[in-house]
Amino acid sequence: MVQKDRPIYVDLDGTLIKTDLLWETLAALARQKPWEFWRVPFWAIKGKARLKAELAKRIEFDPSLLPYREEVVAALSLARQDGRRVVLATGTNVRIAEAISAHLGVFDAVMASTDTVNLTAERKLERIREDCETDEFDYVGNSRDDVCLLDAAAEATVVAPDRHARGWQRKSGAHIIEDGANKTKAALKALRPHQWAKNILLFVPLTLNHDFLDLNMLVAGLMGFVAFSLAASSVYIVNDLLDLQSDRRHKTKRNRPFASGTLPIPAGLTLAGGLLVAAFAIASQLPPDFKTILLCYLVMTSAYSLFVKRMLLIDTLVLAGLYTVRIIGGAAAADVGLSFWLLAFSLFFFFSLALVKRYTELHDFGGGAERSKTGRGYVDLDLETISQAGMASGFASVMVLALYIDSSDVRHLYDQPWLIWPLCPLVLYIIVRIWILARRNQMHDDPVVFIMQDWRSQIMIGAGAIMFLAAAYA
Repeated sequence: MVQKDRPIYVDLDGTLIKTDLLWETLAALARQKPWEFWRVPFWAIKGKARLKAELAKRIEFDPSLLPYREEVVAALSLARQDGRRVVLATGTNVRIAEAISAHLGVFDAVMASTDTVNLTAERKLERIREDCETDEFDYVGNSRDDVCLLDAAAEATVVAPDRHARGWQRKSGAHIIEDGANKTKAALKALRPHQWAKNILLFVPLTLNHDFLDLNMLVAGLMGFVAFSLAASSVYIVNDLLDLQSDRRHKTKRNRPFASGTLPIPAGLTLAGGLLVAAFAIASQLPPDFKTILLCYLVMTSAYSLFVKRMLLIDTLVLAGLYTVRIIGGAAAADVGLSFWLLAFSLFFFFSLALVKRYTELHDFGGGAERSKTGRGYVDLDLETISQAGMASGFASVMVLALYIDSSDVRHLYDQPWLIWPLCPLVLYIIVRIWILARRNQMHDDPVVFIMQDWRSQIMIGAGAIMFLAAAYA
C-alpha cells in the first residue's frame, strides 16, 4: 500500500524525459558554440561532473522544449496533490535541473550534480538517505545507475528500462512503464529514405549522354546513387542532432525521432558513422573523381548544417549547389562528360526550388517568425521577396534551356532538335505550379521530393523524356 508520508525521488534522464541531457547539452554546444567544442575532451578528463557543469554554463537552455514523459509528469503531479513530497534526483547539473523543476512545478526539491560531484548511483542513494526523513522512500528510474536505488526503494517504478534495469525489474516484479516506441521504425525514419529520391539527379548526365542502355554505366550510376543516399542519410542524422531545439519549436519537425526522444542520440551517432563508412566503401569501387565529389558534398552539407543554413541567401545558394553536385557526381560515377548548359540550368532551377523550401518553412511558422525561432536567416517579412526571387530564378532556368535548344550542341546531338522546344513550357508549368502550391501552403517542405512524387510533375518529366528520345531517334 502506498504511504502518503513516503517521499518520491525521481530520476531525470530517460525517466522524466525521453532523452539524456548530457548528450543534449553536447549537441547544443556543437550548434550554439562549435568553436568551443574542442574543450570537451579536456573537461571530460576532469570528470563527468566538471563536463556537465561546463556545458551547462555555456549553452542556452529552454526546459519547455524537452520531450517529457507526460504520463510520469501527470503521476507526479497527482502524488504531490495528495500531499506527498516529490524530489527531482538527477545526475544532471544543478543549473539545468533547477530550470526543469521551475518549468514543471511538480517538485518540492531538487538534488543534482554540482561542479565537483556527479550525483549518480551510490552517491545519489547516499544523498537520498540523508535527505529522507523516514527510513523508506519510493524511487522512479530507468537505467543501470538506478539499480541500486530501485533495490533500496520501498516501492520502485521502472520507466522505459535499459537492459540492466529491465533485468532487475523481472527479478523484483516492480511496476514498469514501457516506452512503447519502435526503435527500428524510428531509425528508418531518421534515415529519411523519401529524400533519396533527390539522388535520381545522378542519372541525369547518363540520360542526356544517351548512354542509359549501357549496362556498365547503369551499374555505376546505381552504385553512385546508393553511395550518395547513404552519405546523405548520415548528414540528415547529424543535422537533426544539431537542430534539436529548433525542430522542437516546429509544428511537424518536433515529431522527428531525435527531437521527440524516440531515438537516443548515441544511437544516431553510431548509425551516422556506419552509413558514412558504407558510403565510402561503395565509392571506392567507382572512379577516383567520384570519391572527391562525394567528399565535397559532405563538406558542403556539413558546413550547411553547422552554420550556413542560418545565413541569409547563402543557405539557398549552397542548397542549389548541393543539388548540382549530385549531377556532377553522376557524371563522375558513370565517367561521362558534363556540359556548361546543364550546369547553368541546374544552378538557376535548383536555386528556385531552394527558395521554395525556405518559403514553405517560413510560411509554416506563421506570423511573428523570427531568426531565433526559425533557426534560419529569415523573418516573416521576407516571404514576398523570397517568392519573387524564386520565380525569377525559375524563369532564368527556362531561358538557359531555350538558349541550349537553339545552340549548335543540340543540332549535333539530335536529328530533330525542334522536337525539344516543348520542354520550355513543360518546365515553366512545373516551376509556376510549385510556387502556386507553396503560396497556398500545399507544398512538401522539400520541392525536389515533391516533384519526384507528384503525378502531374511526373507526367511533365515523362513527356520531356519522350521528346528527347523522339528528337534523338526520329
